[in-house]
Amino acid sequence: MHQYKAPIEDIHFVLDSLDYSKHCQTIGATEASDDMVEAILEEAAKFCEQVLAPLYQVGDQEGCQFDNGVVTTPTGFKAAYEQWVENGWPSLAQKEEFGGQGMPESLGNVINELGGSANWAWAMYSGLSHGAMNTLEMHGTDEQKEEYLTPLVSGQWTGTMCLTEPHCGTDLGLLKTKATPQDDGSYSIEGTKIFISAGEHDLAENIVHIVIARMPDSPEGSKGISLFVVPKLLNGEANHVSCGSLEHKMGIHGNATCVMNFDGAKGFLIGPKNKGLNCMFTFMNFARLATAVQGLSTMELAYQGSLAYAKDRRAMRAMTGTKSPDQPADLIIEHADVRRMLLTQKAFAEGSRMLIYQLGMFVDIAKQEQDSPEKTRADEFLGLLTPIAKAFVTEAGFECANLGMQVFGGHGYIKEWGMEQIVRDSRISTLYEGTTGIQSLDLLGRKVLSNRGQVLKKYTKEMQSFCKQAKSIKEMKPFTNRLIKMSKEWGWMTLKIGLKARKNRDEVNAACVEYLMYSGYAVLAYMWAQMAYKAMQALEDPNCENKQQYINKIQTCEFYYERLLPRTRGFKDCLLGGSKTLMQMSADDF
Repeated sequence: MHQYKAPIEDIHFVLDSLDYSKHCQTIGATEASDDMVEAILEEAAKFCEQVLAPLYQVGDQEGCQFDNGVVTTPTGFKAAYEQWVENGWPSLAQKEEFGGQGMPESLGNVINELGGSANWAWAMYSGLSHGAMNTLEMHGTDEQKEEYLTPLVSGQWTGTMCLTEPHCGTDLGLLKTKATPQDDGSYSIEGTKIFISAGEHDLAENIVHIVIARMPDSPEGSKGISLFVVPKLLNGEANHVSCGSLEHKMGIHGNATCVMNFDGAKGFLIGPKNKGLNCMFTFMNFARLATAVQGLSTMELAYQGSLAYAKDRRAMRAMTGTKSPDQPADLIIEHADVRRMLLTQKAFAEGSRMLIYQLGMFVDIAKQEQDSPEKTRADEFLGLLTPIAKAFVTEAGFECANLGMQVFGGHGYIKEWGMEQIVRDSRISTLYEGTTGIQSLDLLGRKVLSNRGQVLKKYTKEMQSFCKQAKSIKEMKPFTNRLIKMSKEWGWMTLKIGLKARKNRDEVNAACVEYLMYSGYAVLAYMWAQMAYKAMQALEDPNCENKQQYINKIQTCEFYYERLLPRTRGFKDCLLGGSKTLMQMSADDF
């Protein structure tokens, strides 16, 4: 398998395009200087390339082992985790009061990409801890923060999110797990949770489970759900929580996906009674962004493998004439169709990186304590863009993984090359933390139509303002003209769906997936326009260094606008097609 190489050059370009240095100063992260950020990226790249990447196929081949409730991770995973903790990576973007280093969460987001690209199954063990920490930090009592946050921040303990049950996934109002009050103020938790990533393992000494359950006197449905913290070990003694089995999965074999049994385990309420879903969304929103990172990681890993193979494999002659006369055939990268696949991967990866890094910066601003117009804007845009990032980037990531297999041809179907593993590992990303359909319904129903499109209007207005500014460079006009037209079309389609939904609520569900995909392509077009503008500005400098990097950016932007953005025409026709053809048959007629 091709050896993963951290895309440091492109990461720096994206951070420069987002004016990351100024951002860090604005949020008060004065220690995140340019030199410090560069040093952190270099060290993270070394760890991911040299320690995590070599374990990628090992984890897939060995998988996790289960023996009477004890889970053992693949060879090398535990040693890598110990090194990760020893070097202080879990605490990088956590608050200093709990032992963190106080770096911006957006910088931690970048490191998550590197770790996820090198070895997603391994990265999930520490990744879920961040959601647990954020949940406890925002909704836990002072005593809970004192007890759990320091060991979680250090990586000494890890965390999970326990939501899904055998009979309920997205519809959490159907849950059966019970929380019975005890005389000491704790709760006895009884029930079974499934699909719990990193629910049991041998990497850390304790695992902190964030669990939703219902109290005896709580109402049925989602209004009666409360949130609890349930540690594996309580004061050093085993709590009554255990792993019943490991799921047999399509991919990410190196990560333990567990059936967790809570047999009267002692738990403690987080936040107000019956407000568990409200508190849980702190975890869910983080998890959705983390899943978007998996989509990006898939794109990058598949692209790197495809590119290396295309520059090595020979087949046939180029249509425009022989390129390697001293060889029996030309490299397959000389064929236009192979370039179509490579450029699709490249355009999705680099555009998604810009989007996800910007979302990380919005998180930094949204977590500021003092209210401000910037904080309000960040909160609103996070709400709008998070479902787009989670669903669109993972769907595009899976497409990139499949394109990787296609570039390899028959070799892509063979395990030793690693491409089929990327396909299997990436498939789950479109499912967990809410399927693409659920994210789409959240976007259109809750994030757009519920406020009559006001947040969307703010976002498209910023797109249009950027276009007016960027027109100062005439070469930008093909991009800005198209982007302005699309931003107006986006709003017009939203209004039309909203009007139809007043008469028939099915219209929202019928249109939502195509609406989200349209939105994703529009947002990435905005990201690419900003990067092209940055590149063109750089090329205006007569002393510009690394000109080819900027030229490549502009040419990839051209490819995105000419070959990928036109897909929105099909999505437009579909989402405006209405619900009639979907709903006219009775269920028995299928």
